[in-house]
Amino acid sequence: MSFRAIQISKTEQGQKADFVTLEESYLTEGDVLVEVSHSSVNYKDGLAVTGKGPIIRKFPLIPGIDFAGTVRESTHPKWKKGDQVVLNGWGVGEQYNGGFAELARVSGDWLVPVPKGWTPADCMAVGVAGYTAMLCVMALEEQGVKPADGEVLVTGAAGGVGTTAIVILAHLGYKVIASTGRVSEEPFLKSLGAAGVVDRNEFNTPVKPLAKSRWAACIDSVGSVTLANVISQMNPEGTVAACGLAQGMDLPTTVAPFILRGVKLIGVNSVSTPIPRRMEAWSRIARDLDLAKLKELTTHVKLDDVPRVAADIVAGQVRGRVVVDIR
Repeated sequence: MSFRAIQISKTEQGQKADFVTLEESYLTEGDVLVEVSHSSVNYKDGLAVTGKGPIIRKFPLIPGIDFAGTVRESTHPKWKKGDQVVLNGWGVGEQYNGGFAELARVSGDWLVPVPKGWTPADCMAVGVAGYTAMLCVMALEEQGVKPADGEVLVTGAAGGVGTTAIVILAHLGYKVIASTGRVSEEPFLKSLGAAGVVDRNEFNTPVKPLAKSRWAACIDSVGSVTLANVISQMNPEGTVAACGLAQGMDLPTTVAPFILRGVKLIGVNSVSTPIPRRMEAWSRIARDLDLAKLKELTTHVKLDDVPRVAADIVAGQVRGRVVVDIR
């Protein structure tokens, strides 16, 4: 059976993205074949498709770090034909063929079921970004962060992680302050549940070892100078959940916030998270993420639109979540 996909190839100039028709035999080895109905465009996908970041590790490759759809064939004991499944991460779209295709073959050990009452499209409105946001919320909770402790900052607030994190945190009763460089998005961010909005330039100044404490907790998808400034502004015993590097991989901070205020910096890995924690995260998403709010922050595009959206998301011009309707 042939299927349509985006394929990234290596060239002398770097890499290029093409729309191709491939045979099923092209797909990566695995024990479950999925008819992909939906994928999504995450920041990492933007880097992969545009070549702006070293995401893809082998060429040629189908990009797309997540997908949802229906099992077509399975020799895995957990899955049977007709099951609806979701995949996030596991190196798919990086070293294994990914979700920007009508078919995907993967290990059944990487899949989780679509939550009861949800659709594959709903799951891709969450996608890797929203699933990562929930992992960050869980990390804060596990460090004892409570709504009564004070304001929770969300950086990169207009992006996929940020918007979903705002909705979840607000639903749980936290006072959320959104940091964004797009001040025009303030009404949108407040409609999602943000109590206030601050300009991201406040966190793009020279980093002090310790600044005035402001935040009980933070979910950061930006990294670099922004994260360093946030760390210096944390309340005593405050917690930062770090999950992204949109500004950069460096972290120009000192040990002062950690040894003088007891600040905790928790790294959140969404790629190879063990299945039990994934299941917990998706259970929490189904419980604590308002589907109506999720639809407010989601737009739908076709597979043909992915290269354009990829360029836009890297340029910081996409708000919320973008679902790709594959079929």
